[in-house]
Amino acid sequence: MPTPSTAGVKSADDAAATIDRRRAPATREAILRATLTLVADEGVGAVSNRRVAAAAGVSLGSLTYHFPSQAELLRESLLLYVGEEVDRLEAIAAALRARNPGAEEVVGEVEALIARPTGGPGPLAELELHLQAARDPELQEASARCFAAYDALAADALASLGIPDPARHSGAVVALITGLGLRRLGTASADSEAVKDALLTFLRGALAGTPDPTSGSRFYSYAVQATTGAPEPPST
Repeated sequence: MPTPSTAGVKSADDAAATIDRRRAPATREAILRATLTLVADEGVGAVSNRRVAAAAGVSLGSLTYHFPSQAELLRESLLLYVGEEVDRLEAIAAALRARNPGAEEVVGEVEALIARPTGGPGPLAELELHLQAARDPELQEASARCFAAYDALAADALASLGIPDPARHSGAVVALITGLGLRRLGTASADSEAVKDALLTFLRGALAGTPDPTSGSRFYSYAVQATTGAPEPPST
């Protein structure tokens, strides 16, 4: 019996990849979210094309079409999470500014964010990917872009509160919050007062650089009251 020719006949995997490409945005997002989950659950070393494709429910050909290299897959996964996280934090910061907050309210809000980070695999996956960037130069640009976004958000928040030279202090704020979040993830501790004390101590130091704190900073009076117990000066 003659063997049917297979010329021009796509394999099942090729056909599935073609379907996935027609749904490119949804397919791409599914792949990235599956990668984040795998990284959070088992670490970067557990990431393979086959495992990610299976978890995302896409074909292997579709995964390699969207992400030709593992470095690109990890980079885009990190950027997806951080982009969404910055949007979330910006919304929280805008709502907080609208309430004209004092120091204790600001610190309490930040402490709550550390205590209850966004759900899902994102926070742990992000830490794993930043650590991987220390070993993989191809990920370092993405890591730097993430911290730059956090720095910009912190600088905007500090400026809105009257902190002098906010860009100078923003990196330290991000480092402090990142470190406190890492400590909480690693130890499962929930020492809220220690977190608040650390943040208030930082704000007190930042305010020490104000040339004339009684004339230029609404936030200064709140911070003095919160960090020293002194009465708040009357408004004029």
